[in-house]
Amino acid sequence: MDNAAKLLPVLEALAIEAGTAIMEIRGRGADIREKPDHSPVTDADEAAERIIIRGLRDLLPDTPIVAEESTAAGHCPAPGALFWLVDPLDGTKEFVRGKGEFTVNIALVRHGAPIAGVVHAPALGRLYAGAEGQGAELVEVTGSKPAMRRAIAVREASRDALVAIASKSHRLPQTDAFLDRLPLAESRAVGSSLKFCVIAEGGADIYPRFGETMEWDTAAGQAVLTAAGGQVLAWDGSPFAYGKPGYRNAGGFLALGRLPADFLRSLLP
Repeated sequence: MDNAAKLLPVLEALAIEAGTAIMEIRGRGADIREKPDHSPVTDADEAAERIIIRGLRDLLPDTPIVAEESTAAGHCPAPGALFWLVDPLDGTKEFVRGKGEFTVNIALVRHGAPIAGVVHAPALGRLYAGAEGQGAELVEVTGSKPAMRRAIAVREASRDALVAIASKSHRLPQTDAFLDRLPLAESRAVGSSLKFCVIAEGGADIYPRFGETMEWDTAAGQAVLTAAGGQVLAWDGSPFAYGKPGYRNAGGFLALGRLPADFLRSLLP
């Protein structure tokens, strides 16, 4: 895979098609069930995943696809040097509650790093796309078609007035303790993988996450953020990597825009 950016138009189309299916199911009322881990799943999750998997198999037939609902059903391929990570409906709790901050996420990972990804928020009409070597874009989606697009990039952070993003559903005491150390101008709670995208488009500077995450939850957002000039680090300062056993990351991460290097070092343990 020499030029991941060439894949973005197909990934955008798949994400929009999946998002359209999600919104149709939302309109008529989703079938909501509980998975063995007590998290919700709906027929919208499953319909979106079928659309995405079909399209990715056509695009790169020999590349493993790791998708949330397939994995929950016991279909969990080994990652390989190149593999897909798919979360067909990130923020299912937001979706079930009738909120708009849920997303469709597709990412291509090479040697542990997301190199291309799309994050689509169908209820908000916004799609974020980014790829290694190309940069990132925000695409306004009208109905089921892209309407307008513009390049996005992280902003230069002010070390005296940071804007932080935190999770709505997974906020731990460590998050508050970390944020209390920072010179914050504002702290916002945002759902799903949109937290990465807010930083990518220059709306915030930092997103700390503690505790376990699943790799399909973060890979597409990380691809967009890094393409926009940001970074995602493990708490030891190393790049946040993918392809771990069970596709679980136990230690959390720090997602960032553009911070001064000395200030960044002061944030890490």
